[in-house]
Amino acid sequence: MKNLVIAGTDTNIGKTICSALLMSVLEGTYFKPVQSGSLYDNDTETVKKISELSEEHFLSEKYVLKEPLSPHRAAELENITIEEKELTLPHEVKYNPLIIELAGGLMVPINRKTLMVDVIKHWDAQIILCAANSLGTINHTLLSIEALKTRNIDLAGIIFIGEDNIDNQETIIRFSGIRKLGYIPKLEINKENLKKVFYDNFDVKFFKDNYGIQ
Repeated sequence: MKNLVIAGTDTNIGKTICSALLMSVLEGTYFKPVQSGSLYDNDTETVKKISELSEEHFLSEKYVLKEPLSPHRAAELENITIEEKELTLPHEVKYNPLIIELAGGLMVPINRKTLMVDVIKHWDAQIILCAANSLGTINHTLLSIEALKTRNIDLAGIIFIGEDNIDNQETIIRFSGIRKLGYIPKLEINKENLKKVFYDNFDVKFFKDNYGIQ
């Protein structure tokens, strides 16, 4: 069973909600290697609260940074350098799959030499790309897909989040050739609602075939 990386076309588009949904259904292990903006929120705690899973389903962050900035800059403000070697994934976890949520978009720097997309190239994982279903998402999503394809990174599919814009979704799928794995509409966020969204709006067969849900 491959690890799952929850990536985004931008920041603040719903990666954490997507992670909470998948944790609620798959009951795996959640890992946020780099958390920026900890002065305002903590994604691990958010996913834990929504999914209602116990502490042992969650790994500690490698870097927790105060300011809500690109990881490289947030780290510099605290005299920290994010080291790529510190962002390796654990070989085994108690609960599979390992679900890794990235910080920001694919092309954000973790330091002055390395982009996030270059870190995940070395992980044994499938990528799920979260796209905000709003104006501008076609450009952002196709560029993100291009960045993954040129690096031969395994992209499982796209999850659209937010407005119900069918043309956006169809256009992206047609141009990219990448499958749609699901759609998360605007809704009251809790475990039961997210599980219902999964069974109503997701490619359940993909997750059954690859991640063993019933």
